[in-house]
Amino acid sequence: MKTLEENNIETVTAFIEAFWNNSELECVDRFLSDDYQELAYQSKEGLKLFAGNILAAFPDKRYTVEEIIGQGDKVLVRMTVKGTHQGMFFGTAPTGNTIDVTLYRQYRVVDGKIAEHRGWIDMVTMWRQIRGN
Repeated sequence: MKTLEENNIETVTAFIEAFWNNSELECVDRFLSDDYQELAYQSKEGLKLFAGNILAAFPDKRYTVEEIIGQGDKVLVRMTVKGTHQGMFFGTAPTGNTIDVTLYRQYRVVDGKIAEHRGWIDMVTMWRQIRGN
């Protein structure tokens, strides 16, 4: 039998694959609780909007989980995102430059659904790579 932490890690890993890597933006209803709190992008819709902006700017983007830790209802993830800047990104025209950026996510999982998310991404490095300096 799996532990609570193992089940929570599976839920988060499946969400990252479906939402971030496969761009199944509507999967939020499958993975996120009805009372979900989005603390990085303000709301479920804000999360989907940001993911859509990433997809448009970096259509070849790929998120790779580098480290994942489950403790109780919390799952902490360190991952990288790599891709090529091929579309508009917050007013910046495509440069063709590649990004390789570290980000951190903290999820709270309740009854098999993600109930809360906080995210941090190294935007300084990302902008530097986009601009090529």
